[in-house]
Amino acid sequence: MFDLHAMTALVTGASGGIGSAIARALAAQGARVALSGSNGAKLRAFREQLIDEVGGDHVEVTCDLSRPESVEELIPATLDTFGQLDILVNNAGITRDNLGLRMKDEEWAEVIQINLEATFRLMRAAAKPMMKARFGRIISVTSIVGSTGNPGQMNYSAAKAGIVGMSKSLAQEIASRGVTVNCIAPGFIRTAMTDALPDAQKEALASKIPMGRMGEGEDIGAAAAYLASREAGYVTGQVLHVNGGMAMLG
Repeated sequence: MFDLHAMTALVTGASGGIGSAIARALAAQGARVALSGSNGAKLRAFREQLIDEVGGDHVEVTCDLSRPESVEELIPATLDTFGQLDILVNNAGITRDNLGLRMKDEEWAEVIQINLEATFRLMRAAAKPMMKARFGRIISVTSIVGSTGNPGQMNYSAAKAGIVGMSKSLAQEIASRGVTVNCIAPGFIRTAMTDALPDAQKEALASKIPMGRMGEGEDIGAAAAYLASREAGYVTGQVLHVNGGMAMLG
């Protein structure tokens, strides 16, 4: 079940905590993975680690998502390397937190450009070869705050909510060609950033979660492996919330 052999995937933000977990999950099921990010050294180190851990034929593709021309080159570069693209995972993103009344234009613009506009460009580019192949999986990592909002994150919440609406629209447009478009909305996930928080703050976060703990990157990786699989072929236009019950959304 969830066998991804003979499938290729592109994962953006692949050297980060959630991105690396998604890449590991797809590779463990047999997919060949193109690892994308802006830090070439980190990508190379992770690629070597991934091959040591699960084997396979994986590559790194450096991309600066703040530059539209670089974004437009990413899908063609992956196709040139692998000859096909079956799975696109839009995971990369940034935060520029500030209260709404104090948010600078550039803080808004940077988050929208990298989190929302780059995702649109990659979706548009990936949909074409997937439609031609009559198979594809487009998966975007959003956030619980795209549904609930969060103080200090008007820009981030807007971008994540925008990805959901964008995904639902594209899902309707290309479903008849065998291409599904879905989102994964993580809640609080344990990463290097959250590990650095004081214990009292981590306990306060965990107290808001019915399961009593933050999620792990592997929880998001497992969701991605499912949505990428052939078994998920009748699931499209959906948001899979992975948040330990913190927000039980329909």
